[in-house]
Amino acid sequence: MNLLVSAGRGPLECSWALAHLVRRLEAEAARRKVTVTRVQEVPGDRPGTYRSILLSVSDPAFAAAWTGTLCWQAPSPFRSTSRKNWYVIAAPVATAAERTVFDEADVEIVPIRTGGPGGQHRNKVSSSVRATHRPTGLVVVADTERRFGLNRQAALRRLRERIEAGDAAAGERLKTRRWEVHDDLIRGNPIRTERP
Repeated sequence: MNLLVSAGRGPLECSWALAHLVRRLEAEAARRKVTVTRVQEVPGDRPGTYRSILLSVSDPAFAAAWTGTLCWQAPSPFRSTSRKNWYVIAAPVATAAERTVFDEADVEIVPIRTGGPGGQHRNKVSSSVRATHRPTGLVVVADTERRFGLNRQAALRRLRERIEAGDAAAGERLKTRRWEVHDDLIRGNPIRTERP
């Protein structure tokens, strides 16, 4: 399971708190023999601080115990302030959109007849193609050529292009969701409060 821990749009202290909370999470995971790996780190404005850290956690139940708003209770090391509650958010995220593997064996090719320009040849011969990609359910019809083989190639090319376009769109949706996590932080009512 992947867990994104983010300081959101909080002040510098939230980036500092995030570093402490992730170290605390990693220490607790080590005690429980749960594997936690840092997949990606976005550093903060000061050394030793982080805007976000993406973690891979081997135990979903452990990750769930750390999912939500987290609070680090300590005075600020950067400025004098009476505030001592610094909030971050931890949310499960996917790291990469799954790519659809295009294999011609997964495509059902059916010869069909279509009307339109092209004379009697087009009305009598099944030279057009309906191609169905079984794993995704995408269907395309190619009927621009007079020969079955050329229409078959055109149909396969269109299917491949549509699948790649769908994969690219899924990747963009994944990036958008990860950015939304940074804005989901609700300050107050934490699921965990940790202290030095």
